[in-house]
Amino acid sequence: MSQYKKDQIVTGCVTGIENYGIFVSLDDYYSGLIHISEISDFFVKNPADYVHIGETIKARVIDDSETESFHVKLSIKNMDYRFNKRCRRVKIVETSKGFMTLGECLPVWISLKKEEIKKKLQKN
Repeated sequence: MSQYKKDQIVTGCVTGIENYGIFVSLDDYYSGLIHISEISDFFVKNPADYVHIGETIKARVIDDSETESFHVKLSIKNMDYRFNKRCRRVKIVETSKGFMTLGECLPVWISLKKEEIKKKLQKN
């Protein structure tokens, strides 16, 4: 059973914006979609005109049907959805090495995993 109920007001972080709607992360398990038709009573040309990625917003749950994918349908129609604060996000600092670090570490990780598997097989 979903922990979110119809007409409940929830808080989430905008994680994506597409031409058909807005994706919102509600917690570690649940996410929601605000379909373009649930943004405003007026014509919405671009959902990005209403929210920004990383913005914390409030939304109303309009469908709490239980699904295996942990998604709920949301709406921001006729409500003050803005918080004026951003989600807690950590900026990733790019290094001059780029993917070279991955290339250097991958053989070591593979070797360590092989040893771990070998030890498990020897125990059995």
